[in-house]
Amino acid sequence: MIRRTSLQALGGLVAIVLAGPAAAELFAIGNAEVHTVGSAGVLEGATVLVRNGHIEAVGIDVAVPDGARRIDAGGRPLTPGLIVARSQLGLKEIDGVEETNDVASTQKRYSAALDVVDALNPRSVLLPVNRIAGVTRALTAPDSTKGGSLIAGQGAIISLAGTLAADGQWIVRPQAAMFAALGEQGRELAGGRPAALAALREAFEEARSGGARLADGLSGDAQLSPLDVAALRRLLQREMPLVLGAERASDIVAALKLADDYGLQLIICGGAEAHLVASELASRGVPVLLDPSRNLPAHFETLHVRRDAVAVLAKAGVRFAFIDASEFGSHNARNLRQLAGIAAAHGMSRDAALAAITLQPAEILGLSTVLGSIEPGKIADLVLWDGDPLEVTSAATAVWIDGQAMPMVSRQTLLRDRYLKRPAKDGAAAPATAR
Repeated sequence: MIRRTSLQALGGLVAIVLAGPAAAELFAIGNAEVHTVGSAGVLEGATVLVRNGHIEAVGIDVAVPDGARRIDAGGRPLTPGLIVARSQLGLKEIDGVEETNDVASTQKRYSAALDVVDALNPRSVLLPVNRIAGVTRALTAPDSTKGGSLIAGQGAIISLAGTLAADGQWIVRPQAAMFAALGEQGRELAGGRPAALAALREAFEEARSGGARLADGLSGDAQLSPLDVAALRRLLQREMPLVLGAERASDIVAALKLADDYGLQLIICGGAEAHLVASELASRGVPVLLDPSRNLPAHFETLHVRRDAVAVLAKAGVRFAFIDASEFGSHNARNLRQLAGIAAAHGMSRDAALAAITLQPAEILGLSTVLGSIEPGKIADLVLWDGDPLEVTSAATAVWIDGQAMPMVSRQTLLRDRYLKRPAKDGAAAPATAR
């Protein structure tokens, strides 16, 4: 059983307004094991009342109004919708097919003005694949790629309702964060670690000066377009956070100094060695997006990766959220709950592990006033499971986004259903036998 955890609030991010449900409905999910991920903890045999896409009441003795549709959970677990703190959902379909991949620019040194909203596809087949597994919101991000830009551009927070979202409003917040690279990736792009830091500082200084390269009376050609300058000035004015890719402890320390020098809201992405500088991260309130399944070094910058790193970060008071850092992290964003289970198996409490894929990413992304827990007033992003949500053998049986029930169908389920059938001898379709 997952019990409640105490989480730190995040300040400084702008408020957010989300769209309402496509169809205003009053319904109650009763007889549920409600994992609120809030102050109420886990409520056995509880009821969640939803009105107009928002949670109206949660508790054991909730009065269900006449006319409300009643859903019997049968004692099964009900959790908040899962939130992916970094992905390329809506930007990528097939890794090996270049024309379906819009995650990065390969044309410019700086791509601060790049906005993923211009390429997002609400009909991506990856949305329903992950949605029926409990993922309801995601930060979709540009990436830095070989021959491309050190500053990748601006990401957006999306609803996995896609085309089912109310009034088509599936983009929750455009220009939600700026993305850039340090570490081995930044080194490759800039020609060395010092060059990567120098290039970022050069860009920030140019943006700060309004687009002119002026220093001690010397001038030169501007490196940034006017749109790049405008985007970076929003970053420097703390209107959006900087999500900086860094794995090695020394790179994380360099990122902290960069953030201190320019007053940036910083989020570390990767953080394989973040546990080595946990106290520095905690003292500055800098959160980390990391993959708890990584327990062996894959590169020189991850030599000190360890299985219980998230437990070390939690003990130090560092805020974090789980991401799938593998090559196929967007296709398998649904593996979030498996990552949480891995963390719970290596020193982290189960309630904190669930929070790391619900409330923690909501806090880090500035969504926690409206999402991330099952509490009155919040948006009804809910998932009903047929068993323990942190067990790989369990599955989601129902998903609601903005209080709207999502069809539990994806391209994968359609293919499964199609090929589980085989022609009968008389030509009629017959069910396939289990093998």
